[in-house]
Amino acid sequence: MTAIKHALQRDIFTPNDERLLGIVNVCKAGKKKKNCFLCATVSTERPVQVKVVKVKKSDKGDFYKRQQTWELRDLTEVDAKDASKENPEFDLHFEKVYRWLASSTAEKNSFISCIWKLNQRYLRKKVEFVNVSSQLLEELPKAEESVPSGESQSVAGGDEDALDDYQELSTREEQDIEGMMEMCEYAISNAEAFAEQLSRELQVLDGANIQSIMASEKQVNILMQLLDEALGEVDTIEGKLSSYEEMLQSVKEQMDQISQSNRLIQISNTNNVKLLDEIQFLVNYMDLSKGHVRALQEGDLTSPKGIEACINASEALLQCMNVALRPGHDKLMAVTQQQLLFAELRDTFARRLTNHLNNVFVHQFNHFSHFKMTIPQFYRSSCLSLPGHDQSSTLVQHTAEMSLPKHSPLHRDLLRYAKLMEWLKNTHREKYEGLSRTYVDYMSRLYEREIKDFFEVAKIKMAGTTKEAKGKFATLPRKESALKQETESLHGSSGKLTGSTSSLNKLTVQGSNSRRSQSSSLLDMGNMSASDLDVADRTKFDKIFEQVLSELEPLCLAEQDFISKFFKLQQHPTVTPPLAQPETEEADGSTPSRMPPQAEHRHSMSSEKDIVRLMMNKIFQSIETELNSLIALGDKIDSFNSLYMLVKMSHHVWTAENVDPASYLSTTLGNVLVTVKRNFDKCISGQIRQMEEVKISKKSKVGILLFVTAFEEFAELAETIFRNAERRGDLDKAYVKLIRAVFVNVEKVANESQKTPRDVVMMENFHHIFSTLSRLKISCLDAERREAKHKYTDHLQSYVINSLGQPLEKLNHFFEGVEARVAQGVREEEVSYQLAFNKQELRKVIKEYPGKEVKKGLDNLYKKVDKHLCEEESLLQVVWHSMQDEFIRQYKHFEDLIGRCYPGSGITMDFTIQDMLEYFSSIAQSH
Repeated sequence: MTAIKHALQRDIFTPNDERLLGIVNVCKAGKKKKNCFLCATVSTERPVQVKVVKVKKSDKGDFYKRQQTWELRDLTEVDAKDASKENPEFDLHFEKVYRWLASSTAEKNSFISCIWKLNQRYLRKKVEFVNVSSQLLEELPKAEESVPSGESQSVAGGDEDALDDYQELSTREEQDIEGMMEMCEYAISNAEAFAEQLSRELQVLDGANIQSIMASEKQVNILMQLLDEALGEVDTIEGKLSSYEEMLQSVKEQMDQISQSNRLIQISNTNNVKLLDEIQFLVNYMDLSKGHVRALQEGDLTSPKGIEACINASEALLQCMNVALRPGHDKLMAVTQQQLLFAELRDTFARRLTNHLNNVFVHQFNHFSHFKMTIPQFYRSSCLSLPGHDQSSTLVQHTAEMSLPKHSPLHRDLLRYAKLMEWLKNTHREKYEGLSRTYVDYMSRLYEREIKDFFEVAKIKMAGTTKEAKGKFATLPRKESALKQETESLHGSSGKLTGSTSSLNKLTVQGSNSRRSQSSSLLDMGNMSASDLDVADRTKFDKIFEQVLSELEPLCLAEQDFISKFFKLQQHPTVTPPLAQPETEEADGSTPSRMPPQAEHRHSMSSEKDIVRLMMNKIFQSIETELNSLIALGDKIDSFNSLYMLVKMSHHVWTAENVDPASYLSTTLGNVLVTVKRNFDKCISGQIRQMEEVKISKKSKVGILLFVTAFEEFAELAETIFRNAERRGDLDKAYVKLIRAVFVNVEKVANESQKTPRDVVMMENFHHIFSTLSRLKISCLDAERREAKHKYTDHLQSYVINSLGQPLEKLNHFFEGVEARVAQGVREEEVSYQLAFNKQELRKVIKEYPGKEVKKGLDNLYKKVDKHLCEEESLLQVVWHSMQDEFIRQYKHFEDLIGRCYPGSGITMDFTIQDMLEYFSSIAQSH
């Protein structure tokens, strides 16, 4: 192995300036043995490069060649397989794992030890050694480890030590050696003689040195004497220094005393400054002026100047009470006395403010209540005190102006105390909550009375529109008892119109058979007949409902804005005051009860916006009930009013949500909108139900069905109401439901019709539907419009074909037989040889239909079609023209069959196309 190592160093590594440090004879594990050598090398030039080289012996000669090279820094892991047993296998992990089988375990261990040393020196332990015996991994001496990698260190073998210990001669040393060797020419040829000469010269130099030392004894004695004198001077200087040190020590003691005195003076000054600062702090922040104290104790809470003085004093008191005291201040007697004084002033002023605001609430409530009680009582007295008089006209006369009272003066007066309420909220929570409860209690009673009176007037005006409309029909019987019952129901103690239209529902129009009155009765929905209300009545209802919403909206917004400003409830989350706790309604809707403590605890962490909304719920707790009652009355008066109410309510909900989605107004109107939408859906469902329940007469022709006309009226009205409305989608869905029900029930009636042919019922009604949809241009019903046109066209064609079979019935049967023979495979020119279809039979059939008979048959057909069709749609001429086109088509078809099946026979019809056109024209003109 040594010879191989020298050969590899000489042939491969020396030319590349590399030195071989470790070698192992290996082959790849698990494969056919092809021996090679793994060599660990370092470069002789700096920076040093450490490599692992795979060398293989050439097959064609006795020389070696480098096969593969890896940088040692790319080596990540050395796996010896087994640390306790002898195993020649080991793995080297470069970019991939290389598995090797060494020729002996000793060579493997020697190579791994070399790799470990190189790793320790050059790579600073970057390579991981696995399953390697600890004996192989010997640590290098600490002295060597401390030497930088660029300096000489022993790794393996004396060659590297000799290389690292070599030091190059300096230029002067080289010159001296060259001069000495020139003086002795035989130095190279006779080294021993040269060495002896050098030894003799060295002895001569040593002797000269000794003699020189002995000759300098006198100078040494002089030097010693000088040293003794110097020591004496040093002793003298030390004595002086000692005296100086004693003097400085006394000065130091004096300076220390002065420094300590100065320090005590500085501490005293610092304490005085801090004491003055504390006193100034307490005087500045915990001293309330006499003017403020007087304002808090006896300030005027009615005048603007007095209120302003109280506000300034309360703010100053709050600042004094909220000042952040420093540690130890609470133990001072003066501070304690000031705090007691502040607490007494706070309680006194809070009590004065609470009493004053309570008085203001009571005074304002009594003022508004007395003012508003007069008008509704006047209504009742004026309506009920005139026997036999028309109460509806009286009520309409006295309720021309329908509006809610404005509370802006009350709000303006109370807002002067807003800052004081904020102070009360921050300092005396209980009194603040008490004032809030008092305000909500008084205002809820006041608003409840005003809102009930307002809605009573609105209901009277709505009922008045119905009575005025009923007055147009002179044939309507009107009993005095029914009128009295209705008036009493309008002005009941409950304030709701629960039975105001019960008697009106019993009125019927006798002896009217017009289509409009019949179709309107389909829209009755179990209440008043739609024919009893014209467009003016509905418009008036729409204005009343819009006025109700327009009055409620600013009222609620103004009250909510006032509550937010006056009670300061628009900032941060806070504790819910007891007044804002919502009340739950009993199952019978009578007595409200408090929510359980668990619910109150859930509301305790509500935001201030929620508190405002809950206060509004209690103040305006009757609005939603009154609105639902008004909506029920409007729906009972006329089911189509739900369309007006849906549009108006949707608009106001949309407006309220844009202002504040979480406001009381938005929430309440949203709840009422659900009721309106439910009534609208009920209206649509009722119309569909009446379509399904419609019955037709067996003795008269059908014509345009009632629900088809009703749908037309509904669509016209809805398009007028929903123009530019926000909830157009609801109407589109209702359109789709209604039109599908119309389609289904038209087909149902057509199938059940006995007097009028099915095709006529389908044709006329789908033509009417198509015309209506085309005129109104409802985009969501485009598909239904096309379907209606398709059904109309198909049934028109079917009716024409079925009707035309009668004037030329035998001729039709004859040519149908001819076409059947051709379809069975008989050649067209051979049909004339068939016994039943020969030329004689054809001439016989043609003779039965001369021009006069054809005209007579067409005249009878015209009369029959005229009996089938209704006058409203004016489809007679359309049908007659279609029959003309179909008759001409059949005529041409017959002539074509004669020409193909009876060629050269000269057989023709007894009338021409021109004759037919004259027949059709003369018949149409004669009728």
